Amino acid sequence: QVQLVMSGGGLVQAGGSLRLSCVASGRTLSSLHMGWFRQTPGKEREFVAILWNGGAKAYVDSVTGRFTISTDNYRNTVYLQMNSLKPEDTATYYCAATSSIRGAYSQVREYDYWGQGTQVTVSS
Repeated sequence: QVQLVMSGGGLVQAGGSLRLSCVASGRTLSSLHMGWFRQTPGKEREFVAILWNGGAKAYVDSVTGRFTISTDNYRNTVYLQMNSLKPEDTATYYCAATSSIRGAYSQVREYDYWGQGTQVTVSS
């Protein structure tokens, strides 16, 4: 069993930066593919980024060049560094983990473990 505990988030002005953290316990990050998703009220949870355990990364087009996913294997923690934030980035953000990707990595159903969520609000 994997537990994911998130921290970070908050209120920031447009153009600002935030860093989200997600600490994993129960398994080492080297055995997991780690993802970040976000969700706004009334909408489906949206893929943001993935870091495969081999080191490859992928991002949704809307955050490419602004967000960076990374890990600290010593701390068993995955980060989402968010720069140049826009009001449309406002959402509840979730980290997610899976030991295997069986289909499309951007799909919620591919992930077995989820963090509790943290709110990010970007004011204009």
